[in-house]
Amino acid sequence: MKMIEDLADEMAMEVLRLQEDDSDNTLLNELSETIGASSQTMQEAFLTAVRVRRAERRARALIASKKKEKGIDDAPKAIPMPPPES
Repeated sequence: MKMIEDLADEMAMEVLRLQEDDSDNTLLNELSETIGASSQTMQEAFLTAVRVRRAERRARALIASKKKEKGIDDAPKAIPMPPPES
């Protein structure tokens, strides 16, 4: 159900922003238990969203590292303006 996934993802993003370190899962575990007491489906969606967000972080860090190694600059390029119409 999309609503559950959306809510779970929002909470996952909030928890990951609040956590200083990915190795400290105290808040994550507490929230997971609280959610699971009412809805196992929501708990599973939340934990999945956390895993996906953490995987995304690691993947983006790896991509950034590889780009840096290759000297690739991701700064937005100026878009050339078309000549004025006469």
